[in-house]
Amino acid sequence: MKIKCCKTHIEHGLDVFIAETESYPILTELSEQEKLSTKCDYCEEPALYLVASS
Repeated sequence: MKIKCCKTHIEHGLDVFIAETESYPILTELSEQEKLSTKCDYCEEPALYLVASS
């Protein structure tokens, strides 16, 4: 599972990940190029973080 989040939705993304996978996520910051082309999974803002299992 991978969730892309903006600064506003990072806590929600972490909560959803833990609830659905019952494991702790790894939070990584997207590269500058990825930030330009990736939208948040919860809104239209650019994604800044990736919440994933590995």
